[in-house]
Formats: sequence, C-alpha cells, structure tokens
Amino acid sequence: MIRGVNKQQMVVGGIGATLGGFAALVLLFIFRSQLADLLADQFYFSLFLALGLFGIIMTAVAYCILLERKISAWVQDRYGPNRVGPLGLLQPLADGIKLFMKEDIIPRHVDKGLFVLAPFLAFVISMIGYAVIPWGGEFRWPWMPEGETLKCQVASIDIALLYILAVGSMGVYGVVLAGWASNNKYAMYGAMRASAQMLSYEVPLAMMVLVAILTSQSMRLEDAVAFQAGSWWTFAYHPLAALILFIAALAEANRAPFDLAEAEQELIAGFHTEYSAIKWAMFFLGEYTHMITSSAVMVSLFFGGYLLPDFLPGAHWVNESTNILAMFARMGVLFAKIGIFIAVYMMVRWTLPRFRYDQLMSLAWKAFVPMGMLIVLMQVLIIYNDWPQWYSLIGNIVILLAGGLFSAAVAKPITGRQVSLLKRERGMT
Repeated sequence: MIRGVNKQQMVVGGIGATLGGFAALVLLFIFRSQLADLLADQFYFSLFLALGLFGIIMTAVAYCILLERKISAWVQDRYGPNRVGPLGLLQPLADGIKLFMKEDIIPRHVDKGLFVLAPFLAFVISMIGYAVIPWGGEFRWPWMPEGETLKCQVASIDIALLYILAVGSMGVYGVVLAGWASNNKYAMYGAMRASAQMLSYEVPLAMMVLVAILTSQSMRLEDAVAFQAGSWWTFAYHPLAALILFIAALAEANRAPFDLAEAEQELIAGFHTEYSAIKWAMFFLGEYTHMITSSAVMVSLFFGGYLLPDFLPGAHWVNESTNILAMFARMGVLFAKIGIFIAVYMMVRWTLPRFRYDQLMSLAWKAFVPMGMLIVLMQVLIIYNDWPQWYSLIGNIVILLAGGLFSAAVAKPITGRQVSLLKRERGMT
C-alpha cells in the first residue's frame, strides 16, 4: 500500500487511465488518414521521431543507472538492487520518485540564478546531440507511393559532425557555472578541473572525428555509415583512432578513470557538492545521455552504425531493404551496439583506478595529440596519393608501436610521492 493512497483512489485512477487510453485509440482510428499523411511527410515524421527518441533515451538513461549499479555489484561480488519490482527492474522508478520528492536545498551563499540554471543547461545540451544520428536509414511506409522514402533521422544536415562537436564543447558550461555559482572552493576546483580536462580532450577527439571525415569524405553521419556498407568498417582501417576517440569520449563525459572533477577523496563531490534532489540528478541524467549520444556517434563513424556485418544471415535484407520492418531491425542493431559501448563504459569505471591530474593532462597533450596529428597526416597522404585505404591499418599499427617504444624510452618511475620529497629522502640516506 502506498502511503496516503487508499484502494478506492487506486481503482479510480486505474479506471481513468483505461478510459484515457481507450479515448486515445478512438481518436487515432477516426483521424487515421490524417495521421498517415503526417507520417509520410519528412518534417512531421522527424518531429514524431524526435519526441519518440526523447522518451526512449530518457527511459534508457534510467535503466543505464540500474545497469551500472548491477555491473558494479557484479564486479564487487554482491547482488545490487533487487528489492523494488522483479529483479529490481522498478528501481529506476523508485529512485526518480525519491529524487522528485526530496527537499531541494539552495544554500544562501550561492548565485541563485546561475545555480538553478547550471544543471538544466548541462542536461539540455547533452540531449540535443542525438538529432543528427542516423537511427535506421531510409524506409517507406506501405501507403507511400513507390520510390518515395523517408529518413529515420531527426535532422539530416551537411555539417552534422561539426554540429556534434559544437554541442559537445558546450557541455563544459553547465559544469563551470555549477562550480562558480556554488561559491564553494571545492566545487570551484572541480569546475576548473573539468573545464581544463574537457577542453584538452576535445583536441584529440576532434582529430579522430576529422580522420573519420577524411575516410568517408563527408561530414554527414549517414554518409559515414554508407561508406562502411559492403566493405570494412572504419574501425578496421583505423583501430587506433577509434581507441583514442573512445578514451577522449570518456574524458569528455567526466567518466572514471577521468572523473577528477568529482574526486570525492579530495574535493568532497566536486562541482556538484552543493546540489541536492532533482537538480543533483540532472547532472547525472546529462552524463548518461552524453554517454548514449557519444556511443551512437562512435558507432556511426567507426563501427558500421545500424549495419549488420555482411557475413551474418539476413544482413543484406536488414542493411538495404526499405521495408518498415527492416528499418526497425536497423534501429535495433544500432541500439544493441550502443548498449555494448555503455557496458564497456561501466566496466572501465569499475575496473581502472582514477588518474592523477598531471597524468590526465600528459596523456592528452603528450600522447593523444601527437598520435592524432600523425593519423590525420597519414590519412591525408592516402587520399592525396590515391593509395589503397587499407594502408591506413598499417599506419595505425606503426604509429602505435612507435608511440609505445618512445614512451618506454622516456618513461619515468611512477610514484605518488613528490619529486622534491624523494630528493630530500635520498639526500638524507
């Protein structure tokens, strides 16, 4: 029994929901021809798709939080949430109700306007990136004229990848505003760390996106997917570029082992120290939404997007058919690939220890940026000289080996002690 709700109220609510659903079905039946015309128009279909994807992504975000708690429990040899609903599947609903019902505290010393704006800004910016993702390719409804197709995509624009980079770079504003508006030194330190980290890792991230653009010779994500149809996925040509892009995406999302903006043992909780209730939750909703969007971009650029490998049975029909069922199958393939990336994100979090801040910045500027520049230069030479694309695989291997040898040659002992303190200790002994 839910506190404050009796059986009569529950019955009345159930009857009301049933009648509302029945009325909606009646209206859909009456206006079915008008609805069919709207769905056959690309603008209105994209509008309905945007609303539908919003609901799907929000549901996925809630269950990503449950999945992370389950994966962390599995790694740590414990059960995880298993009380609310069968197998704990209603835990996200309970968490959401709890966060909405908790008291929302706004400390007196904060800049109230920016303090309230920051979490919503972080959430909204993370949500608008999915608009240019090609979710299911081209298809046609059964009632559409032969030869006409629709794109299962909210917006198909020529500068899709520039849009993704621009939207991703805005994510730092919510974090910085949260730290600044909190008027708390720990929150401010976390915000400064996050801004330096995100700006640093945007450089190799943008380089790897440029490699994908040069490989497919288009800034449209759907063209990047089409390039991989019937041939190797771009990952097979540029495995090192895909790896660098994945690591940079981890850093962009402030995910472990790059979560120094939230290093609780030294900054309490970092930039969101002063937040509570739903505003606190908005930061994490934005983080998981960013994970979904970045995974979709990486899958589209390097792992075939919504395409199945050609050697699988039925792959030809799924990849090329304009049938509505094939479109839903392609969406399922894309969501499955995104799910694999999300699981890898979570396994990394619960497996690797957090970097020190100097190690974090050194990895970006001393390793990823030089290697990224070499990969971009190599791909430019391949295009300019009209060499076979598989030369890039050899180039990736050579760059990785050269980087490993150089790192081994100049490596210094890893220690948590200060260099000056070590010198003093050696001088005393």
